[in-house]
Amino acid sequence: MNAIQIEIVGLIAASFTTFAFVPQVFKIWKNSNASGVSISMYVIMLIGISIWLYYGLLIKSVAVITANIVSGLLQLFIIIFTLINRKNEK
Repeated sequence: MNAIQIEIVGLIAASFTTFAFVPQVFKIWKNSNASGVSISMYVIMLIGISIWLYYGLLIKSVAVITANIVSGLLQLFIIIFTLINRKNEK
């Protein structure tokens, strides 16, 4: 495989792992309810994503950088919306 083919494999894998969080985002958005969401899990995941993003920048991998920017934004949405939702429930 050449470098472009390897990067394409990375983009495909990154797409699946990144968009795995989209159903959770839609569920929270649609129901305006995040009561079952574990904030600590998403914070830990966001830390890992941040480190992956840094790694992607170091190795200049479009797949790693793109996937982790999108994943990070999805994680932030889940964390922020969960915190807002829990504050409004009180």
